[in-house]
Amino acid sequence: MSKVSTIQPFDLGSFSRRKFLKTSALAAGALALPLGPALAADKPKVGLVMKSLANEFFKQMQAGAEDYAAKNKDKFDFAAVGMKDERDFAAQVDAIENFITQNYNIIVVAPADSKAMVTPIAKALKAGIKVINIDVSLDTEAKKKAGIDLAFFGPDNRAGAKLAGDALGKALGKGGKVVILEGNPEADNAKERKLGFDDAVKENGLDLLDSKTAHWETEEANTLMTNFLTQHPDIQGVMAANDSMALGVVKAIDAAGKSGQIKVVGFDNIPAVGPLLKEGKMLATVEQYGAQMAAMGIDYGLRELAGEKFSGWVKTDIKLITA
Repeated sequence: MSKVSTIQPFDLGSFSRRKFLKTSALAAGALALPLGPALAADKPKVGLVMKSLANEFFKQMQAGAEDYAAKNKDKFDFAAVGMKDERDFAAQVDAIENFITQNYNIIVVAPADSKAMVTPIAKALKAGIKVINIDVSLDTEAKKKAGIDLAFFGPDNRAGAKLAGDALGKALGKGGKVVILEGNPEADNAKERKLGFDDAVKENGLDLLDSKTAHWETEEANTLMTNFLTQHPDIQGVMAANDSMALGVVKAIDAAGKSGQIKVVGFDNIPAVGPLLKEGKMLATVEQYGAQMAAMGIDYGLRELAGEKFSGWVKTDIKLITA
């Protein structure tokens, strides 16, 4: 991506009051989770479209957005929508369509599929809605084909995965035997994190035994890791592309009687990982400030509604977390 700028972790209380364009205020749709009663008719309507709410990261994201909306209820009306699981792509498409029909002014979206979501987002843009792409970047070529130019507000997933992979490489040393659990192949952040892990494998001289997707899901990761342990009993380390999968990995390691013997790194820094880091069941994870990301997206959407324009990549912070 071109034109990269960097922002610091989002402060929910740091923004000044602004005046925004006058809009209508219709009720939220059936899939949405509205905050309180309908607000005054001169407030913009903001919709948040997330990935799976079975994933703790997106529960944090929703909580952060709802907290920000509650503190700024005089500025905008708000509704949030999540998927039932990581491959429920149709729910995201339906959510965008519903927000268009209901005349929302701003849609903040973390796409589950970097290509498939371009078409409904292009429709929203054509309808005059401000769309803010957070967390997972839309596919560059798909955007070009659809004739849209949309900024991305999110972290450097490749660099973040490299941080975690380097921590694992340092702990294991050259020749350490590792496996990778990839995210959804349809999502740009899954591809970027796989590249980051591959970078770490190469730079640290690790021995990559296998790499497969568990589609971001805990139970699928548990099954995959159980199979990996059978196929590769000499595994020394695991790179999981998100913490939900890391939880499944740890569960499989514990069930195999190898608790603490295999080093695991993840990505997201969800609350459930904290105790695992302290207990030595995980080595590291990567913080990408999920609770703040959607709130940041809302603010950027309001700024665009007020006349500002953003392009390229607005890069958000990442941080390696260890015990």
